[in-house]
Amino acid sequence: MRSVLFDHIAIAVPRLADAEAILAGELGGRSTFGMTTDEFSFWHWRYEGGGDLEVLEPAGADGFLHRFLAQRGSGIHHVTFTVPSLDDACERARAHGYSIVGYDDSDPEWKEAFLHPRQAQGIVVQFAEPNADQPPPKHEEHGGRQPPPPGMAAPIRVLGLRLSARSQERAHTQWGAVIQGVRADGGDGVLVYRWPGSFMYIAIEIDAAREEGPLWIEYSSRRAVSLPDHDPHPVLGAVFRRRPAD
Repeated sequence: MRSVLFDHIAIAVPRLADAEAILAGELGGRSTFGMTTDEFSFWHWRYEGGGDLEVLEPAGADGFLHRFLAQRGSGIHHVTFTVPSLDDACERARAHGYSIVGYDDSDPEWKEAFLHPRQAQGIVVQFAEPNADQPPPKHEEHGGRQPPPPGMAAPIRVLGLRLSARSQERAHTQWGAVIQGVRADGGDGVLVYRWPGSFMYIAIEIDAAREEGPLWIEYSSRRAVSLPDHDPHPVLGAVFRRRPAD
């Protein structure tokens, strides 16, 4: 029986090429797959142990990514969870008071729907029902990007995403009841949600006074990495925080 899996963290930037030099060249990500649509281009980089970062670049004259970048600049855009049944996931969300946006089941290989950040604690949440019998796209689908050459520096490990929520109840409704994460105590009042079979986690800090939304991407590395530890990355817009390596 398939279960919900935490698939990837997505970052929006004006130019994919600028992000590629960092995610592959500096952080050792392995180029996996991507493509271009009328509204955007995307590409994925996989990291040691299974952490996955997607980067989105707007296409065309206008669209949701143009608006996101104009309002917020580069940064974390959404998280994606693959689900056994898109309809079941949407029903769970509706049962807990969420509205579904962007429902699209026209492609049998990738059905999707979204929770809007106004309801989903400051971040877009994507539900995706892939066709489990189909292999993932090849990296040649978008401009022939190739995996990092032999001898490239060891990759970092992308561990998960830390966010802020106003209450434990709100956090558990979304990440536990709706998205079916398994809750653990991360210490210092931090809630951690994991999905068996997924490498990455969601960590939630509870602060009733702080704006809800993503705080930083957590990673570990056995080598020195040129990432600012407290400020947004100048190209990616996201904050990366290093945790001790295993």
